[in-house]
Amino acid sequence: MLIAGKWVETGTTSPIRNPYSGEILAEVCLAGEAEADEAISAARSAFAVSRRLPAHKRAEALEKIAGDIATRKEEFARCLSSESGKPITDARREVGRAIATFIIASEEAKRISGEIVPLDITPGTDNHFGLTRRVPIGPILGITPFNFPLNLVAHKVAPALAVGNPIILKPAPQTPLTSLLLGEVFLQSGLPAGMFSVVPCTNAVAERMAADERFKMVSFTGSVAVGWMLKGKAGKKRVVLELGGNAGVIIEPDADLDHAADRCAVGGYAYSGQTCISVQRIYAHESVYQKFLDKLIQRVGALKAGDPAEDSTVVGPLIDEGAAKRVEAWIKEAAAAGAKVRIGGKRQGSVVEATVLTDVTPEMKVSCQEVFGPVVTVSPYVKFDDALAGINDSPYGLQAGVFTRDIKKAFQSFRDLDVGAVLINEIPTFRADHMPYGGVKDSGLGREGLRYAIDEMTEIKLLVLNLS
Repeated sequence: MLIAGKWVETGTTSPIRNPYSGEILAEVCLAGEAEADEAISAARSAFAVSRRLPAHKRAEALEKIAGDIATRKEEFARCLSSESGKPITDARREVGRAIATFIIASEEAKRISGEIVPLDITPGTDNHFGLTRRVPIGPILGITPFNFPLNLVAHKVAPALAVGNPIILKPAPQTPLTSLLLGEVFLQSGLPAGMFSVVPCTNAVAERMAADERFKMVSFTGSVAVGWMLKGKAGKKRVVLELGGNAGVIIEPDADLDHAADRCAVGGYAYSGQTCISVQRIYAHESVYQKFLDKLIQRVGALKAGDPAEDSTVVGPLIDEGAAKRVEAWIKEAAAAGAKVRIGGKRQGSVVEATVLTDVTPEMKVSCQEVFGPVVTVSPYVKFDDALAGINDSPYGLQAGVFTRDIKKAFQSFRDLDVGAVLINEIPTFRADHMPYGGVKDSGLGREGLRYAIDEMTEIKLLVLNLS
């Protein structure tokens, strides 16, 4: 593990396996309470320096991190693909996005501004003048999931460094190797060593860190149950949660059906559906339901499944065989309750075929819970309001897509859908790394996306001048 510029070994290790082959890639040391405490103490000490770093130094460091990742792009992609099972073409795309995330953070580091506050609007405040600036809050605990082992890490590390906050990263237990590679890159950035530590550890150690008062913020991306549990343990510190979803899509009669089918085939099956904004529930108007369904099935049937190391693979393994067995069980449970498997549905090892289900009901797990697998349901609707209600009938509210040419329905969707983002003629799986990203209801709290994460990681500080 990396603690304040030093590589540290412990006597406790955890094997990291390739999800497709089962091969052990590495043994990674796990931190105990002593190592966690050392990292936190180093972060506190580093903050005394990092909070005073000028913007140009923070920006230069982030730009160097981006450049060094770019130099080792294929190494990062191969590592990421091997430990997460992500198809290599998607892994390369993720590395490219992470590079952009650090570059955007570098730019945003130069734009952390304030405002002039008019204070002389009431009697007695004549000649009073106010100005604000955003200031870093202090050490941050970042906890990241397995599905984006580099870019979701970048979304916590880059804005923290951009504002001068030290950050301790607890990577997902399945995918710490890419984070450790990032640690190597950080060491060449010129920033204070204590600003970034990579601390693989057990959940119990992570929970104790989340409760530690020396942290000023916990930024967590992962499951709903764990996220809200950590919020309960976090005490007075700031908490940002990016949690799960079961993203919905509406296909209106005036939609470009080929475009919609193309995009849904991407959104439902990229990384085997293991993203919290993966397309899961599609509502197609009854007048185009069968036509859209046929187009979607045709495209899904063309998706190549198998070895993620091959450039042509689209649907690779789930993170482990246990996850694949759960998805398979949910498909079988839905079929036993009346759902129809239109394509796919079978499992081989940790790989589940790209699956399309119809005739589902809202009570089925594939409808009301997060599948986190390559499964999409398609249902007909009659009235647009019914489709909106269908998407809202969920404990989640992350993102939703609506395919329509009707501008009134686009704005109706924006008004009425209980989600963090509405995407018109686009799938909810779309994310530009600089946009505000986050959800409502069980899907989370707060926003990521560089400038928006910077807002979460800073405080507004006011200076009042009496110029009488």
